[in-house]
Amino acid sequence: MDFSVDPDFQPKLEWMTKFVREEVEPLDLLFPSAGAMYDTKNQKARAFIVPLREQVKAQGLWACHLSPDLGGKGFGQLKLALMNEIIGRCSWAPTVFGCAAPDTGNAEILALYGTAGQKKRYLQPLLDGDIVSSFSMTEPQAGADPKEFTCKAWSEGDDWVIEGEKWYSSNARYASFLIVMAVTNPDNAPHERMSMFIVPAESPGIVIKRNVPGMNDAEDEGTQAYIRYDRVRVPADAMLGKPGEAFKVAQSRLGGGRIHHAMRTVGVCNRALEMMLERAVSRRTQGRLLADHQFVKGMIAESAIELEQFRLLVLKTAWIIDNEPHGAARTYIGMAKVAMAKVYHDIVERAVHLHGALGTSRDTPLAKMWMGVPMLAVADGPTEVHLVQVANALLKNVEPAAGLFPSEHIPTKRAAAQARFGES
Repeated sequence: MDFSVDPDFQPKLEWMTKFVREEVEPLDLLFPSAGAMYDTKNQKARAFIVPLREQVKAQGLWACHLSPDLGGKGFGQLKLALMNEIIGRCSWAPTVFGCAAPDTGNAEILALYGTAGQKKRYLQPLLDGDIVSSFSMTEPQAGADPKEFTCKAWSEGDDWVIEGEKWYSSNARYASFLIVMAVTNPDNAPHERMSMFIVPAESPGIVIKRNVPGMNDAEDEGTQAYIRYDRVRVPADAMLGKPGEAFKVAQSRLGGGRIHHAMRTVGVCNRALEMMLERAVSRRTQGRLLADHQFVKGMIAESAIELEQFRLLVLKTAWIIDNEPHGAARTYIGMAKVAMAKVYHDIVERAVHLHGALGTSRDTPLAKMWMGVPMLAVADGPTEVHLVQVANALLKNVEPAAGLFPSEHIPTKRAAAQARFGES
C-alpha cells in the first residue's frame, strides 16, 4: 500500500492548508450559527463565501469527490482523505470546497437514480452550491433502523402520497428538496419494504413541527427538523430507484459519507493536538512549564499515537476503496466509524483538560469540538451497530475447532508434532 503524495498534488495540499487556516477558519467566528453555511438566503455570509469558492475552483479543488462527468475531478479516496484532513479543521470548509453533507450524498443518489429532469432541476444547482438539500430518513420511534419505519407512501392515481413523521432531517429548513424514505411494500422482506422519493420543499403537506437544536446550537438555531408529511403528493417519477430499493439507494451514499466523516475527524483532532502542544509550552504551573510535567507529556504522546493509528486506518480504508473491488472496504469503513468516535473523544477531552477552566469555556474551539463528540458516535449509524457489523464480518468464515480443545491447544499440537516429526 502506497500512501505517498503525487508530487504535483502536494502543492495543492499546501495551498489548502494555508487557505483554510487564514481564509476559511475565520468564518466560524463571523458566522457561528450551525445553519449559517446552509442558509442560502444569508446574503452577508454568501458575500464572503462566493469569492472563496472562486479561489477553490481556480485551484481545481471544487467538489473533488465527484466524477468528471458531474463537474468534479474524480479524485480517488486517498487524495480525498488528504484533502479532508485539512477541510475537517473548521465547520465552513466543506461548504467552501463544495463537499458539505448531506448534499454530497444526495448528489450521488440523484446522479445514480435521478431522471434527466430531476438532474436539471436539482442536481446541477446542488453541484453548483446554489441550493441545499435534506436527507429525511430516520424516525422518532425507530431511529435509523429502517425495519421499524412507519412513514408510508402509496400510489394514488398518477401520484405517490406520503404520510408519516421523520426525525433529524438535516437542514430541512433551508432545503430546496428532501429525499424521503417511506414504506411502500410492507409485505416484502425487511430491507425491501421502503422506497426513496425526491420531494420538493414547497410541496403542500410538509410540516416542520420544530427544528431541533443540537448541543452547540442556540435554542432558535436548530438545523435538524422534526417533520410531519401530511399526505404529501409527488408525481410517479419522483421515486429514486425501483419500489422497495430504498435501502440499496441509501447504502450508495452512506459508505462514502462515513469514511469522509472519519477523514475530517483526523483534521479536527489535529487541530486539538496543535492546541495541546501550544498550551504545553505556553503555560506554567508548579514552577515549570506544563510541557515539563510527565502527566502532560503522557497526554500529548498518547494523543499523537492514537491519532496516527487512526489516520493510518483511514488511509488504508481509502486505499482499499481505490484499489479493491466494490464492497471490499465495508468492514474497514465500519472499523473507522467506530474508532473515530473514541479517538475524537479522547483527544478532545485531553485538550480541554490541559486548558483548564479556559478549555471548558467558549473562548476556544474546544467547547464546540467537545459538544460534537456524542453526535459523532451516532451519526450515520450508532457505534454499536458498526461493532456488530465488524464482528459478523470477522466471524463469517471462521471454522469451529475440530475437537474438545482450541486449535492452539499446546498439548494437542505437541502430540501432533511428535507424531509427524518424532520425539525431539
